[in-house]
Amino acid sequence: MQAEDLVLVSVDDHVVEPPDMFEGRVPAKWKGREPRVLHKDDGTDVWAYEGNEIPNVGLNAVVGRPPEEYGIEPTSFEEMRPGCYDIDERVRDMNVNGVLGSMCFPSFVQFCGQLFARTEDKDLAITMLRAYNDWHVESWCGAYPGRFIPLAVPPIWDPALMAEEVRRMAAKGSHAVTFSENPSKLGWPSFHSDHWDPFWAACAEEGTVVCLHIGSSSTLAITAPDAPFDVLIALQPVNIIQCAADLLFSPVLRKFPALRIALSEGGIGWIPYFLERVDYVYAHHKAWTGQDFGDKLPSQVFKERIITCFIDDAFGVESRHHLNLDNVTWECDYPHSDSTWPQAPEIAMKYLHGVPDAEVDRITHANAMRLFQYDPFSVRPRERCTVGALRAEAADVDVSLRPPKQGAPRKTTLAADLGKLSSGQTR
Repeated sequence: MQAEDLVLVSVDDHVVEPPDMFEGRVPAKWKGREPRVLHKDDGTDVWAYEGNEIPNVGLNAVVGRPPEEYGIEPTSFEEMRPGCYDIDERVRDMNVNGVLGSMCFPSFVQFCGQLFARTEDKDLAITMLRAYNDWHVESWCGAYPGRFIPLAVPPIWDPALMAEEVRRMAAKGSHAVTFSENPSKLGWPSFHSDHWDPFWAACAEEGTVVCLHIGSSSTLAITAPDAPFDVLIALQPVNIIQCAADLLFSPVLRKFPALRIALSEGGIGWIPYFLERVDYVYAHHKAWTGQDFGDKLPSQVFKERIITCFIDDAFGVESRHHLNLDNVTWECDYPHSDSTWPQAPEIAMKYLHGVPDAEVDRITHANAMRLFQYDPFSVRPRERCTVGALRAEAADVDVSLRPPKQGAPRKTTLAADLGKLSSGQTR
């Protein structure tokens, strides 16, 4: 298979919410209390909500910027490529990158709606959360049918409300929901309690995939305050590995046999050893720990129920026969700093070269379509969904980097710098 013949569906991208997203979506009772964008004297833009200011962190929106300007400093909409927040420009950027479909995680509300969970007035919180979800499915995804996989944000403070929102959003065609890779880090009960059962049950009944994105616990792997930022970036998948073990040895997957979990942006190269390790632990320790997987091994449960997701993982693809290939999916991560835009097809072919075409199709789009109940071919014929066809529609899109700012001060970013930002806003 050649790069131009690929059909690419990304199950992990991100939206930088536009300033006007709440217009026309807030009931009169709550008018004036919705999140809004403020332009600061220092030239940055922030979201203001209930006395708090939430910045758009630099690494969240760096496509089109020269790498030497990457950083975690708050930024402005003017600094971003319009495709970060403008739906029309997003689709043009998808086309020029040869990407047919995209699932977009939230930004300023944080991965599983932590912003709304911290809202003291919970009537206001649920109103704004539902307005957010309605905007996402109707205005963002709905603007271009067949191009997006809707993803809901849950009211994490109330499992019964979570279940209700899962069902409400499923009726709107959304069969994916974000959640935390470690809710105990957010001050909520862990996977090992029955606290979340109404939520798990609703997801299982509706066929809604629970997406656990790295960083969704508002906790990052920081080895030391003076460690260079490279350490933090390199260790980002560590939280999702911890999550995998936590989830696998919890009652959740065995209690809800129809439930599917996605480890978003977690990579796949680590999984073969992880599966070997959990089976070894189970065999050697179940007699005294009390674990019981019945007639299965932990690795079998993982392979059956866990959706795995990767951006650029040559070793993972090479070791794909140790995985369940029906649950492996591809990601682009636009517009974050790890994104492969605008050369995603060419980069993908470096590790897909020599892989049988049928396996390539499963990894790049077929699995995502099946698992997330997403059918772009019902909107546009498959021959118009390939990299080559999409790029032909975007011949006028400029993918050159913006020139570097002359004399712009740069600094070495240390893990300690994260303290200057609110928890969880680095992803």
